[in-house]
Amino acid sequence: MRRRRAAAMVSDRRAIGIGLMGLGVVGSGVARILQEKADVYARQIGLPLELRRVLVRDTGKKRAFDVAPELLTSDPRDLLDDPEIELIIEVMGGEQPAYSYLRDALNANKFVVTANKEVMAKHGGELIMLAREHHVDLLYEASVGGGIPIIAPLKRDLLANDIIGVTAIINGTTN
Repeated sequence: MRRRRAAAMVSDRRAIGIGLMGLGVVGSGVARILQEKADVYARQIGLPLELRRVLVRDTGKKRAFDVAPELLTSDPRDLLDDPEIELIIEVMGGEQPAYSYLRDALNANKFVVTANKEVMAKHGGELIMLAREHHVDLLYEASVGGGIPIIAPLKRDLLANDIIGVTAIINGTTN
Protein backbone atom coordinates (compact mmCIF):
# COMPACT_ATOMS: atom_id res chain seq x y z
CA MET A 1 0.00 0.00 0.00
CA ARG A 2 2.76 2.46 0.95
CA ARG A 3 4.60 1.74 -2.32
CA ARG A 4 1.46 2.55 -4.30
CA ARG A 5 0.98 5.76 -2.31
CA ALA A 6 4.62 6.75 -2.85
CA ALA A 7 4.31 5.96 -6.57
CA ALA A 8 1.13 8.04 -6.75
CA MET A 9 2.94 10.88 -4.99
CA VAL A 10 5.58 10.83 -7.72
CA SER A 11 3.20 10.41 -10.67
CA ASP A 12 0.76 13.14 -9.58
CA ARG A 13 3.34 15.88 -8.99
CA ARG A 14 5.77 18.05 -10.89
CA ALA A 15 8.04 18.09 -7.83
CA ILE A 16 8.26 16.42 -4.44
CA GLY A 17 7.85 19.07 -1.76
CA ILE A 18 10.15 18.81 1.25
CA GLY A 19 9.83 20.41 4.66
CA LEU A 20 13.10 20.49 6.60
CA MET A 21 12.96 20.68 10.40
CA GLY A 22 16.26 22.04 11.67
CA LEU A 23 19.00 24.07 10.02
CA GLY A 24 21.97 23.41 12.27
CA VAL A 25 25.05 21.55 11.09
CA VAL A 26 23.12 18.50 9.86
CA GLY A 27 20.16 20.47 8.48
CA SER A 28 22.48 22.83 6.61
CA GLY A 29 24.22 19.81 5.13
CA VAL A 30 20.90 18.34 4.02
CA ALA A 31 19.83 21.66 2.47
CA ARG A 32 23.19 22.00 0.72
CA ILE A 33 23.01 18.45 -0.71
CA LEU A 34 19.43 18.98 -1.89
CA GLN A 35 20.62 22.08 -3.72
CA GLU A 36 23.92 20.76 -5.10
CA LYS A 37 22.60 17.34 -6.16
CA ALA A 38 19.20 18.51 -7.44
CA ASP A 39 19.83 17.28 -10.98
CA VAL A 40 21.02 13.86 -9.76
CA TYR A 41 17.91 13.35 -7.62
CA ALA A 42 15.62 14.52 -10.42
CA ARG A 43 17.15 11.96 -12.79
CA GLN A 44 17.02 9.12 -10.26
CA ILE A 45 13.49 9.82 -9.00
CA GLY A 46 11.98 11.26 -12.15
CA LEU A 47 10.96 14.47 -10.38
CA PRO A 48 12.85 17.29 -8.73
CA LEU A 49 13.00 17.50 -4.94
CA GLU A 50 11.92 20.97 -3.89
CA LEU A 51 12.76 22.42 -0.48
CA ARG A 52 9.59 24.36 0.32
CA ARG A 53 9.92 25.32 4.00
CA VAL A 54 12.58 25.15 6.71
CA LEU A 55 11.63 25.16 10.39
CA VAL A 56 14.08 27.06 12.61
CA ARG A 57 13.90 28.59 16.09
CA ASP A 58 15.02 32.04 14.96
CA THR A 59 14.26 33.16 11.41
CA GLY A 60 16.47 36.24 11.79
CA LYS A 61 19.62 34.37 12.79
CA LYS A 62 22.66 34.62 10.50
CA ARG A 63 23.41 31.17 9.10
CA ALA A 64 26.49 29.51 7.65
CA PHE A 65 24.41 28.15 4.76
CA ASP A 66 22.17 30.56 2.89
CA VAL A 67 18.55 29.54 2.51
CA ALA A 68 16.06 31.89 0.88
CA PRO A 69 14.52 33.89 3.76
CA GLU A 70 10.99 33.22 2.51
CA LEU A 71 11.52 29.49 3.15
CA LEU A 72 12.32 30.02 6.84
CA THR A 73 9.61 29.71 9.48
CA SER A 74 9.43 29.24 13.23
CA ASP A 75 5.91 27.76 13.03
CA PRO A 76 5.80 23.97 12.49
CA ARG A 77 2.22 24.27 11.17
CA ASP A 78 3.66 25.98 8.07
CA LEU A 79 5.20 22.61 7.16
CA LEU A 80 2.59 20.27 8.59
CA ASP A 81 -0.45 22.00 7.07
CA ASP A 82 1.07 22.62 3.63
CA PRO A 83 -0.42 20.14 1.11
CA GLU A 84 2.54 20.79 -1.23
CA ILE A 85 4.91 19.29 1.35
CA GLU A 86 4.80 15.51 1.10
CA LEU A 87 8.06 14.71 2.89
CA ILE A 88 9.34 15.95 6.25
CA ILE A 89 13.04 15.64 7.06
CA GLU A 90 13.66 16.11 10.79
CA VAL A 91 17.22 16.83 11.93
CA MET A 92 16.52 18.93 15.03
CA GLY A 93 17.76 16.48 17.64
CA GLY A 94 16.47 16.07 21.16
CA GLU A 95 13.21 14.53 22.27
CA GLN A 96 10.98 17.60 22.29
CA PRO A 97 9.64 19.27 20.29
CA ALA A 98 10.90 16.86 17.61
CA TYR A 99 8.78 13.93 18.83
CA SER A 100 5.58 16.00 18.77
CA TYR A 101 6.38 17.32 15.30
CA LEU A 102 7.10 13.83 13.94
CA ARG A 103 3.87 12.50 15.42
CA ASP A 104 1.95 15.42 13.90
CA ALA A 105 3.64 14.90 10.52
CA LEU A 106 2.66 11.22 10.42
CA ASN A 107 -0.89 12.09 11.48
CA ALA A 108 -0.94 14.57 8.58
CA ASN A 109 -0.03 11.71 6.20
CA LYS A 110 3.47 13.02 5.52
CA PHE A 111 6.37 10.73 4.69
CA VAL A 112 9.10 11.25 7.30
CA VAL A 113 12.88 10.91 7.42
CA THR A 114 14.59 11.40 10.78
CA ALA A 115 18.11 11.17 12.14
CA ASN A 116 16.87 11.58 15.71
CA LYS A 117 18.35 8.86 17.91
CA GLU A 118 16.61 9.96 21.11
CA VAL A 119 13.13 10.10 19.60
CA MET A 120 13.53 6.73 17.90
CA ALA A 121 14.93 5.12 21.05
CA LYS A 122 12.06 6.40 23.21
CA HIS A 123 9.14 6.50 20.75
CA GLY A 124 10.22 4.50 17.70
CA GLY A 125 7.67 1.71 18.13
CA GLU A 126 4.80 4.16 18.43
CA LEU A 127 5.93 6.21 15.43
CA ILE A 128 6.43 3.11 13.28
CA MET A 129 2.89 1.97 14.08
CA LEU A 130 1.54 5.45 13.36
CA ALA A 131 3.29 5.46 9.97
CA ARG A 132 1.76 2.08 9.14
CA GLU A 133 -1.67 3.28 10.22
CA HIS A 134 -1.41 6.28 7.87
CA HIS A 135 0.20 4.28 5.02
CA VAL A 136 3.31 6.45 4.91
CA ASP A 137 6.96 5.64 5.45
CA LEU A 138 9.00 6.58 8.48
CA LEU A 139 12.64 6.27 7.46
CA TYR A 140 14.99 6.34 10.44
CA GLU A 141 18.10 4.57 9.24
CA ALA A 142 20.15 7.74 9.76
CA SER A 143 19.39 7.48 13.50
CA VAL A 144 20.70 3.90 13.70
CA GLY A 145 24.37 3.03 13.38
CA GLY A 146 25.42 6.45 12.15
CA GLY A 147 23.77 5.88 8.78
CA ILE A 148 25.16 2.38 8.26
CA PRO A 149 22.65 0.66 5.94
CA ILE A 150 21.01 -1.71 8.40
CA ILE A 151 17.25 -1.20 8.41
CA ALA A 152 16.57 -1.34 4.66
CA PRO A 153 18.48 -4.62 4.11
CA LEU A 154 16.66 -6.19 7.06
CA LYS A 155 13.28 -5.14 5.68
CA ARG A 156 14.08 -5.92 2.03
CA ASP A 157 16.62 -8.74 1.88
CA LEU A 158 15.30 -10.78 4.78
CA LEU A 159 11.63 -10.35 3.91
CA ALA A 160 10.93 -14.11 3.91
CA ASN A 161 12.30 -14.50 7.44
CA ASP A 162 10.06 -14.05 10.45
CA ILE A 163 12.15 -11.45 12.29
CA ILE A 164 10.41 -10.34 15.47
CA GLY A 165 12.95 -7.77 16.57
CA VAL A 166 16.58 -6.75 16.68
CA THR A 167 18.24 -5.34 19.77
CA ALA A 168 21.74 -3.93 19.53
CA ILE A 169 23.96 -1.01 20.32
CA ILE A 170 25.58 0.13 17.10
CA ASN A 171 27.30 3.40 16.38
CA GLY A 172 29.16 4.96 13.51
CA THR A 173 32.56 3.83 14.85
CA THR A 174 31.70 0.15 15.39
CA ASN A 175 33.65 -2.16 13.09
